[in-house]
Amino acid sequence: MKAYCVYNQTRECFLSLNVKAADTIFLRLKGLIGKFKLRSDEGLWVVPSQGVHTFGLFFPLDLIYLDEKYNVIHLVEYLPSFRVGPFKAHAESVLELPTHTIYSSHTQIGDRLVICGPEEMEYRLGGDSIAVSERVE
Repeated sequence: MKAYCVYNQTRECFLSLNVKAADTIFLRLKGLIGKFKLRSDEGLWVVPSQGVHTFGLFFPLDLIYLDEKYNVIHLVEYLPSFRVGPFKAHAESVLELPTHTIYSSHTQIGDRLVICGPEEMEYRLGGDSIAVSERVE
């Protein structure tokens, strides 16, 4: 699985340096099942998704719901194990991150995130500015 970096452009901070994409039916079904915890730099980007659950997990998660332009549209801090997160009809994807990620990064609804590979992130942050209108695949 390819690793992605997640950068909060609004707050100018990284949320994660090692997010894996769950972008196939199999990977979305498997999710984080089988892991016993997430390290502070890990996470899962569920694409497409309008909601997730923590059935089969033994640790809580922070959830960040994103629209098609990677704007934050909903936040869930500390979703316990064996729970269902809210369904958000306008969400295009959901980031599953370690607890306290939202708090420590000060991420809020309306923030714009950049999600891309490490090489592209280095290029984007090394330039004069990050293109706001581009969608990174």
